[in-house]
Amino acid sequence: MSKGEEVVKLVGAWPSPFVMRARIALNIKSVSYDFIQETLGSKSQLLLQSNPVHKKIPVLIHADKPVCESLIIVEYVDEVWSSSPSILPSDPYDRAIARFWAAYLDEKWFPAMKSVGGAKGDEQRKALIQQLEEGLALMENAYHSISKGKPFFGGDRVGYLDIAFGCFLGWLRVTEALLGLKLLDPAKTPGLAQWAGAFCADDAVKHVMPETDKLLEFAKLLMAKMASN
Repeated sequence: MSKGEEVVKLVGAWPSPFVMRARIALNIKSVSYDFIQETLGSKSQLLLQSNPVHKKIPVLIHADKPVCESLIIVEYVDEVWSSSPSILPSDPYDRAIARFWAAYLDEKWFPAMKSVGGAKGDEQRKALIQQLEEGLALMENAYHSISKGKPFFGGDRVGYLDIAFGCFLGWLRVTEALLGLKLLDPAKTPGLAQWAGAFCADDAVKHVMPETDKLLEFAKLLMAKMASN
């Protein structure tokens, strides 16, 4: 059986930006997969068996072998289904730069966005919003430097850093709605605003990008659940 015929499963949940990364990568490579959704607040036996270390989604199961962590999954998909369009840059330096910014987003920028809703008082909220805006300014500069005038960080098509950053756009819209602010402002970050539109309209993305209203409802449920604990 060739790798293209082996069963591919993705354990995840539709609201997760990290699961979305794996889904976009699989879509870029035109890989058919079974999407096995986890229920909020519980962990299936399949998830616990497949990812006993972190016990979290996403998990890609390919030929009965699990691969964990979203960016590792994206790289795995790119390497295994190598004949389709490349996701990672071919140049080693460009790959290193893309990985650097992906790590920045995961370690610094997204945690700040995640924390805004639960900020204790105005001062903390203002500091987190400032951190988000400074991060977007950094990404605006990175976009111009990396894309070299092309529509995406990956050039003419969606690539590794587009996936790493773009998966957060739905949650960025939810954060804007909850705060009553425009964070991704075309006046301040015109490059990113244009990029976000192109990213969300891409064939590999548009069917897996959650609707803002649906995601907002989910966020409110999540906040109510956290408040009651």
